[in-house]
Amino acid sequence: MKAVVKVRPEKNGTEIQDVPIPEIGDNDVLIKVKYASICGTDVHIFNWDAWAQSRIKTPLVYGHELAGVVDKVGKDVTNVKVGDFVSGECHIYCGKCNQCKIGNQHICENMEIFGVDVQGIFAEYAKIPSSNIWKNDPNLPEDICSIQDPLGNAVHTVYSADCVGKDVLVTGLGPIGAMAVAVLKQIGAKNVFAVGGRNEYRIDLAKKVGADYTFKAADDIKSKIMEVTNGKGVDVVLEMSGNTKALLSGFEMMRDGATVCILGVYKEPLTIDVNKDIVFKYATIKGINGRLIFDTWEKMAELFKSEEFLEKMKMIVTHRFKFEEFHEAMELMRSGNSGKVVLEL
Repeated sequence: MKAVVKVRPEKNGTEIQDVPIPEIGDNDVLIKVKYASICGTDVHIFNWDAWAQSRIKTPLVYGHELAGVVDKVGKDVTNVKVGDFVSGECHIYCGKCNQCKIGNQHICENMEIFGVDVQGIFAEYAKIPSSNIWKNDPNLPEDICSIQDPLGNAVHTVYSADCVGKDVLVTGLGPIGAMAVAVLKQIGAKNVFAVGGRNEYRIDLAKKVGADYTFKAADDIKSKIMEVTNGKGVDVVLEMSGNTKALLSGFEMMRDGATVCILGVYKEPLTIDVNKDIVFKYATIKGINGRLIFDTWEKMAELFKSEEFLEKMKMIVTHRFKFEEFHEAMELMRSGNSGKVVLEL
């Protein structure tokens, strides 16, 4: 089969190669991949940055966001059958450690991730454990079903705070930030303030999917937020950028008693005045990792029942490429002038 393989430990270092179709075990499922979308993690691997150098072992088929049809099932698989249209939770959890036993499979002590720790899904066929299978609504657009992994990050982040009827600041307007904006408006947030860096393409996308106020990072954001909130500040900060300055600015613009949910991943340590920004503000800080398995997926399924929400997800998928055009698709994703980029196999 054809697959996108990180063959050399260097920038790019990626080739489309012929590799064997995976052999499945008794509890595995083989999926004929129809759509795969490119994630920020894939960009890190392509760029071969410090994180990738510390984590990735080549050669590796990368990618972890997919939608496809079940082609084969292991002999002990009972929850899915050949022909089902599915996606997959990319966090492979053991089911045996203490975190899994208490319902925290998303932070399993023995976690492995498709396309990071094990072979991924940028391929004609992909093998995943049956316990990671999600059966898609057959009425949903197939390409949209491939973006549920990042959408799940957004949904998990939004639902980790009380956002209904509240003023919410979203910092970082990559695809997941734009998805968070759409989720917030769908569930009834009051005012959504969305802050990007300098990328007007993505700031405009956030506006299209429902942001009430959009800003570049260099704008006088605090003055506008204080004006709109009558000097109170925001109730919730959702930090999606991985930029330390964005997180610090979020602390400046939140009210006392606010909640800060952090999905961003940072390149350097952060120094913060804990007394001023957390203790005396009575702030709640939550780190967000992955998706709740499968609670977040159930929430996504309900959101997709709204035609308006589905249309916003279609807006966020801004570009589609054939699988063979992977390098062109990756260069577009790296440029930042896109929302989600989807590959069709």
